[in-house]
Amino acid sequence: MNNKLLALAATALLVTAAPAFAAQKQVTLSVPTMDCETCPVTIRVALMKVPGVSKAVVSYQRRNAKVTYDDAKTDVAALTKATEAAGYPSFAE
Repeated sequence: MNNKLLALAATALLVTAAPAFAAQKQVTLSVPTMDCETCPVTIRVALMKVPGVSKAVVSYQRRNAKVTYDDAKTDVAALTKATEAAGYPSFAE
């Protein structure tokens, strides 16, 4: 019985500790060079290819991209590098 309790406690500890290593973060990137209504598609595709990105909402009207990502897998520098490689330099607002 003690072994089962110990195993259960260890499992609970691992499950609750895992989120401490990574966090979902959100950043808004300014993309001032967007000049047409199809640009957001290209930018979104580029951002979604970055490992760790779970969501990218790109607005032509606001000329920005709101990106949700796992900070254990990527960072803002990788996101801006991805938009620049797609032809749209960006920076964090």
